[in-house]
Amino acid sequence: MRHIDTSPLYRTSVGFDRLFSLLDSVTAENTAPSFPPYNIERTGENAYRITMAVAGFSETDLDIETKNTVLTVKGGKTDERKENVEVLHQGIAARSFERRFQLADHVEVVNATLELGLLHIDLVREIPEAMKPKKIEILKSNNSTLEIESKNLN
Repeated sequence: MRHIDTSPLYRTSVGFDRLFSLLDSVTAENTAPSFPPYNIERTGENAYRITMAVAGFSETDLDIETKNTVLTVKGGKTDERKENVEVLHQGIAARSFERRFQLADHVEVVNATLELGLLHIDLVREIPEAMKPKKIEILKSNNSTLEIESKNLN
């Protein structure tokens, strides 16, 4: 993948540094771990779901945390080897993992469920009322308002 130089954008814009950092991280070499596999789905206009395959992990082995706009999912298993059992082949991954997701502004985790080895994390984007578009009513102008304004100017 080609690297895009965003330095000119830093010089000519203010307040977009988080966006440019996110672009830089996306275009960087893909060194992200591939375990566990996951899907990101859009389930509604402002609803999303992250589904992670975490077979062999229980609710107590998983930790889900949000801080600022980063969702972090951690999984860790304790070594539960039984006495007098020799593992000849271990193909089921029981390794620890940490997966991070960058969330957009106003995206919050609603709930998380573990079902049949799949961890479902439901998210919703709730835009505050102050940030939603408002319809501005246009009032009829009347001459009395213009007279008052002109008196104030003199």
